[in-house]
Amino acid sequence: MAVEWGIAAVVFVGVSAVLWGLSRWMTGRIEAAVPINGRFVEVDGERFHYVEEGEGPPLVMIHGLMGNSRNLTYALSGQLREHFRVICLDRPGSGYSTRHPGTAADLPAQARQVAGFIHALGLDKPLVLGHSLGGAISLALALDHPDAVSGLVLVAPLTHPQPTLPLVFLSLAVRPAWLRRWVSHTLTVPIGLLTRRAVVKGVFAPDAAPDDFATRGGGLLGMRPDNFYAASSEIALVNDDLPDMVKRYPRLTLPIALIYGARDKVLDFRTHGQALADKVPGLKLQVVEGRGHMLPITATARVTEAVLHLAKRVRTPQAAAVLHPSAAVESK
Repeated sequence: MAVEWGIAAVVFVGVSAVLWGLSRWMTGRIEAAVPINGRFVEVDGERFHYVEEGEGPPLVMIHGLMGNSRNLTYALSGQLREHFRVICLDRPGSGYSTRHPGTAADLPAQARQVAGFIHALGLDKPLVLGHSLGGAISLALALDHPDAVSGLVLVAPLTHPQPTLPLVFLSLAVRPAWLRRWVSHTLTVPIGLLTRRAVVKGVFAPDAAPDDFATRGGGLLGMRPDNFYAASSEIALVNDDLPDMVKRYPRLTLPIALIYGARDKVLDFRTHGQALADKVPGLKLQVVEGRGHMLPITATARVTEAVLHLAKRVRTPQAAAVLHPSAAVESK
């Protein structure tokens, strides 16, 4: 029996080493196909990668689970850079931003990291747009760091505890941490490359995903080991803080825009959208008929309209100068 266990251990180590090497090689190929396209700033020991476009009042955009800044620069930032200084960041552990071992991945920690990012760039109470999990982080930012943000645009956000994972993200449910690390560095890349079309289809459903989403939209980056590990860690923690956040939603007084796709297969607009609107005084839910979860790409015009409308409600000198130039002149 001892000999058999020894042979099994040797085989396991050997197979793991082969898969680890294959994953490293594939990761290099992915990064060559989707290279760094922005700048870096250090915040509390982590390097934030971000892309900045346009001029005007600052608008910080936060992507969702397993995503990166390219999800938002694909189409949305091109519309908004005519009106804003658009800053799309990679959340820690996502895209080309780092998340070192020991750096917290829960919602309050990510909100604190984004607040530090805003401070590091010297932004004066920017608008913040959050998509999906980025919406949950945006809400945590507004609740815990109200002086860091002037208004929120929440696009298909996660707002309440989700007892079961959406089917498309089921592979992220890996516990404990050591097993998550092993899966990340051995199985994630090869399996991800084999199943990526089905995963992308599930995230976009019922809308069709763009043919170049894997590269121009950054889809390939989410399959790298460190990105998978970061996303799986977030999933393991995300429900811990949402119940307390739900209790505090009625305290939110800043301007908020809230928009969902009526046929979202990832986050239901009733469970997350209407439930949030019912708790925040004066908040109105917008529903885009026939659309799914990836509204920044599939309903760019509607999201842009929501941002511009919200900006008119935010009383800051920067917003007035861009969106109400005559009023800005009169106020001087």
